[in-house]
Amino acid sequence: MATVQKLTTTRRFGARYGPRNKVQVDKIERVLRSYQKCPHCAYAGVKRVSNGVWKCHKCNVQFTGRAYTVEKTVIKTEI
Repeated sequence: MATVQKLTTTRRFGARYGPRNKVQVDKIERVLRSYQKCPHCAYAGVKRVSNGVWKCHKCNVQFTGRAYTVEKTVIKTEI
C-alpha cells in the first residue's frame, strides 16, 4: 500500500490538478513561507515582501533574491 503524504497548503485545490503537482507546490510553499537566513547578518528572520524582494526583521535590509528563496540554489522537488 502506498504511503499518503499530507498536503498542508494545497488542500485548497481540492480534487483538481493531480497529486504530483500538489506535492511540488507544497514543497515550494513550505520554503516560501518559512524564515530564511539573511545574507547580511546571518539571522534567520527574512520574509518575502513581494516576488523576489526580501526583508530582514533584524537589520531591516531589503534585498533581492529568487522568487521563492533567498539563496541562489534551485529547490529540488522529487517525488
